[in-house]
Amino acid sequence: MNILILAAGKGTRMKSALPKVLHPVGGQSMLARVVGTASKFDNPHLVVVLGHGAQEVQQHLASHANLQFATQAEQLGTGHAVQCASSALADHAVTLILYGDVPLIQFESLQPLVKAAQAGQLGLMTLSMANPHGYGRILRDAEGAAVGIVEQKDATPAQQVISEVNTGILACPTAQLKTWVNRLSNNNAQGEYYLTDIIAMAHAEGLLVRTCQPAHHWEVSGVNSRVQQAELERIWQLHQAEKLMVEGVQLLDPARIDLRGTLHCGADVSIDVGCVFQGNVTLGDRVSIGPYCVLNNVSIAAGTRVDAYSHLTDATVGENAVVGPYARLRPGAKLGNEVHIGNFVEVKNATIANQSKANHLAYIGDAQIGERVNVGAGTITCNYDGANKHLTIIEDDVFIGSDTQLVAPVTVKKGATLGAGTTLTKDAPENALTVSRTKQITISGWKRPVKSTKK
Repeated sequence: MNILILAAGKGTRMKSALPKVLHPVGGQSMLARVVGTASKFDNPHLVVVLGHGAQEVQQHLASHANLQFATQAEQLGTGHAVQCASSALADHAVTLILYGDVPLIQFESLQPLVKAAQAGQLGLMTLSMANPHGYGRILRDAEGAAVGIVEQKDATPAQQVISEVNTGILACPTAQLKTWVNRLSNNNAQGEYYLTDIIAMAHAEGLLVRTCQPAHHWEVSGVNSRVQQAELERIWQLHQAEKLMVEGVQLLDPARIDLRGTLHCGADVSIDVGCVFQGNVTLGDRVSIGPYCVLNNVSIAAGTRVDAYSHLTDATVGENAVVGPYARLRPGAKLGNEVHIGNFVEVKNATIANQSKANHLAYIGDAQIGERVNVGAGTITCNYDGANKHLTIIEDDVFIGSDTQLVAPVTVKKGATLGAGTTLTKDAPENALTVSRTKQITISGWKRPVKSTKK
C-alpha cells in the first residue's frame, strides 16, 4: 500500500526557524511519529511531501529506510500536494493520506480506512465536535450517506450547524485518487485545491464513502502553534500515564510525568512526581523512582531505589541497589546488586560489583570496582591525562579513604586500604595500608593575620 504524508507547510504561527513538522511531541518530532505509525503496516510504500525546509526535513528522516520524497514548491492546498506526489504512488495499491502535523494518529484507528479502500471504497475519517468552527463539514444525503465536504469559509449558515467534521485523513484506490486530484479546481474562497472535493467526485461515480471516527479525539488534532503543541503534549502524557496505571504502575501524580520514549515496568513499580523517561527504559519489580529524576536508556533490576534528582543515562543497575539523591550515572555505568551510589556521586564508563558503596561526593570514571568496596567521600579516579583515558582497577574488599586521588592507570589490590588524603600513583598491594600524605607539623606562636585598618 501507498502511504502519503503531507509535510510541506511552513507553520508561521509556530514563529520558529525549525520546520513545523520537526517540532516534538512526546520526545519525537511530529513527522517522525507519523512515519513510525505508518511503518506498522505491512510493506508500506511511504512518500513524504516536502516543501518548507525540505532539506532539513529530509535529513531528519535520513535514518528511516524506504522513504521516497516529493516536492511541493508552492503550497496551493492539500489537493495540490497530492498532485505533486501522484507519480510516486503505485496505481495497483491503495493510498492512505496522513499529515506530518497530526502526530498522534493511532495505527488501530487507521485500519478501518485501509480495509474500506482495499474493498474498492473511499475510507474517510471524521469527528463529531461540540464546536466545529473552522473545520470542513461532512455533507450527507437523506439516507445518511456521505456525499461531500464543505469548508468553513464556503459553508452556508445551515451547513455551519453540522457538527461532524473532516479530519483530512482518508484512504482510497490510487488510480481513482489520481484521476480525481487532476480534476480539482481552485474556484473557492481560499483559492486552493481542496483534497476534500474528491468526496463529492467519489459519490458522483457511485463509489461508497465509508466514514469512521478515531478512538480518541486527540488522535486527529493538528499542531499550528506553540499553544496547540503544549496542549497536545499534555494530552499525550496523560494518556501514557493512564496506560501505565492500568498496567499496575503507581504514579504519585499522573499529571506530572513525562514519557518521551518507551517505558517497561514490572510489578509494584512506584514513580514519584516530575520524572522524565527518555529512550528505552526498563524498571524491574518493586523499583522505586524518587521525584524529579531523569532516566535515559536505562535498565534497573528488581528492588532498586533511585532517590530524588538523580540523572541516569545509558546505564544498568542491579537488584536492591540505591542510587541518589543527586547522583549521576553517565554512559557505560554498570552497577551490580546492592550497590550504593549516594549524593553528588558521578559514575562514567565504570563497573561497580555487588555490595560496593560510594555514598557521597565522588567521581568514578573508567574504572573496574570489585565487590564490597567502600569509596570514601571526595575520592576521584584521575582517568584523563589530557589526551587519553586510563583505567583504574579496584579489587574486592578494598577501603578507599576520603579525599583520595587514584591516578590511572593504577590498581588497588584485594583487601587493600588507602588512607585519607592519599594520591595513588603506583599500585597498592593487597591487605596492606597505603598512605601518601605530607607530614603534619604544628608551628608554635603563629599569629593569624588580621585585616588592616582603612585610612
